[in-house]
Amino acid sequence: MEASISLIGSTTKPNLSSLIIPSSSIVLHPRLPLPALRLKKVSVFPRISHRNRLIRAQCSDGLRPEEDDGFVLEDVPHLTTFLPDLPSYPNPLKESQAYAIVKRTFVSSEDVVAQNIVVQKGSKRGVHFRRAGPRERVYFRSDEVKACIVTCGGLCPGINTVIREIVCGLNNMYGVSNILGIQGGYKGFYSKNTMTLTPKVVNDIHKRGGTFLQTSRGGHDTAKIVDNIQDRGINQVVYIIGGDGTQKGAEKIYQEVERRGLQVAVSGIPKTIDNDIAVIDKSFGFDTAVEEAQRAINAAHVEVESVENGVGIVKLMGRYSGFIAMIATLANRDVDCCLIPESPFYLEGKGGLFEFVEQRLKENSHMVIVIAEGAGQDYVAQSMRASETKDASGNRLLLDVGLWLTQQIKDHFTNVRKMTINMKYIDPTYMIRAIPSNASDNVYCTLLAQSALHGAMAGYSGFTVGPVNSRHAYIPISRVTEVTNTVKLTDRMWARLLASTNQPSFLTGAGALQNVIDMETQDKIDNMKISSI
Repeated sequence: MEASISLIGSTTKPNLSSLIIPSSSIVLHPRLPLPALRLKKVSVFPRISHRNRLIRAQCSDGLRPEEDDGFVLEDVPHLTTFLPDLPSYPNPLKESQAYAIVKRTFVSSEDVVAQNIVVQKGSKRGVHFRRAGPRERVYFRSDEVKACIVTCGGLCPGINTVIREIVCGLNNMYGVSNILGIQGGYKGFYSKNTMTLTPKVVNDIHKRGGTFLQTSRGGHDTAKIVDNIQDRGINQVVYIIGGDGTQKGAEKIYQEVERRGLQVAVSGIPKTIDNDIAVIDKSFGFDTAVEEAQRAINAAHVEVESVENGVGIVKLMGRYSGFIAMIATLANRDVDCCLIPESPFYLEGKGGLFEFVEQRLKENSHMVIVIAEGAGQDYVAQSMRASETKDASGNRLLLDVGLWLTQQIKDHFTNVRKMTINMKYIDPTYMIRAIPSNASDNVYCTLLAQSALHGAMAGYSGFTVGPVNSRHAYIPISRVTEVTNTVKLTDRMWARLLASTNQPSFLTGAGALQNVIDMETQDKIDNMKISSI
């Protein structure tokens, strides 16, 4: 039985010779083999967002199968989509001693990873992504590869490990020796700052914090960057390590490369210490950040235990997402209250923070508050009458909620409650960002780097990598930048935190709770729309 393609909602048979189909929009029937649906001779100029077209596999008789189990593949682009005559070569790993004993060296083109693994009887199979790993055929000759690596945005533990493993993986597994490091972020492409990277050069950089290649915010000029890629003869650009804004820039680079018809693979590696990247299980550096945050929380606890009415405040990273604060609190058990951007809080009145602080001081004579840097920003701005400003990446510049809360608590208990209170404020954010990654993150960074280079060598482009339900997958860049991963207040993990700290939820009344439920329901609806188009 042969597969044919039709546009859902279209009454006319499409002309495949001129049809514009983005590979990330393909929806497959599970009984049809994936290779049969590779559309190598389809025009992709200009690239159309996967929101605009939905393509579904049908049987050759034009009838949909009676049983549609809802299998969806969110595929990533391949160089052969716009370079159909691109030759392929046997993967050098066939000759690798390291992989000689591996039972199954290469990933099948039919291997996919499910986004949702908790299902009910009769539910749809849902969204899947291509499984990451080495392919039997590659689309670059090792001696012709000229790769480059760039790091952008803020610091995060593990960046140097990713750089090291990309360089060592390309060299040791694929025999690639021509690798450039772009210094200073995106602007380094057109300011001529480069360095040659070899396994010897990067040998011990994983033991250092920061980024060996230096970084910067902003500076993204797509045309200049791609011009420079062409001028340098780079054909495997780009291993782009960065957060949400950086990945959006990588998507633009891929689109421009595709528009020009260049044999350049663009691979993104998501980096954010806040763990706010959607789809993937977690971002690298997160485990290290949670572990290092324990030192600050423990220090605060020792300080406040040693004085009368001690109140310690520890500010942790978390611009829009409170994962570090939440998980660090759960791991520590000495924290009395955790405040995150997703959960509104208030100070005065019944059920407010002041009331809770006074209650804990009467019970224990001390307390520890952990607050994410993005928590209560509207509250702080209103109190300080500050206007909103943004950094070079377009991120909102945050006000120091830790200092503000410290002063508010001190003023309230000193001036209103007439109580002696000892405030201790600790801000370890830059210390945490700057340390090397721990053992767990080092292993994770290695898997990310190797998954990225396997995908690029196999001809995939415009993708990012990461674990989905503990299995590494290739994900369209647009999928990880469409929404921000945030703590869900209606999930059990936040309930576990509330049970651990016994803090108030600050959601007084049915109205406040319903607002949170409505917001999270809308997020789920938006995500379902994204997954279904």
